[in-house]
Amino acid sequence: MALCLKQVFAKDKTFRPRKRFEPGTQRFELYKKAQASLKSGLDLRSVVRLPPGESIDDWIAVHVVDFFNRINLIYGTMAERCSETSCPVMAGGPRYEYRWQDERQYRRPAKLSAPRYMALLMDWIEGLINDEEVFPTRVGVPFPRNFQQVCTKILTRLFRVFVHVYIHHFDSILSMGAEAHVNTCYKHFYYFIREFSLVDQRELEPLREMTERICH
Repeated sequence: MALCLKQVFAKDKTFRPRKRFEPGTQRFELYKKAQASLKSGLDLRSVVRLPPGESIDDWIAVHVVDFFNRINLIYGTMAERCSETSCPVMAGGPRYEYRWQDERQYRRPAKLSAPRYMALLMDWIEGLINDEEVFPTRVGVPFPRNFQQVCTKILTRLFRVFVHVYIHHFDSILSMGAEAHVNTCYKHFYYFIREFSLVDQRELEPLREMTERICH
């Protein structure tokens, strides 16, 4: 899938710089193992399962960073068509609206345009995955006790990117011939969050019908 995505999506369209794993670290080895499984053509349901003997927190960390990179790439390609004018509200159709809240500028849920929401979201995630206290990279340094809760919040918000892209920018996906590649990325993401119960079922409702169709 990675090679296909690189062929479809231009590197210079990446919304944020890619987060990379340090060669020689356990996290890097896990990442290579996960990528090898993806490229082997194995069923995506089996690809997401925790390998025997591996730490679940390490496995989740590797995937959170990888999904951040991939979804970054997808949205970065759509960004020119997602403007303050075309998408004045971060939404998933008429039934779902997403408001932004953080611990700095927006302490109360704020109604924002989709591009503004996306920019804040990617900045927020990038800050977390680069924070050694949240995503430690040094050998022997444990993950924080609330690590999986933090990842749940990250993945829940990343899911909303899929919601917006599929519902509001599907024509762009089709025009680029990228439907199969975006669908594969979505299925990988979906199987992973379901395998480890990382996103509440209610959050998945906007794409329920599509998910039933492509993730059967």
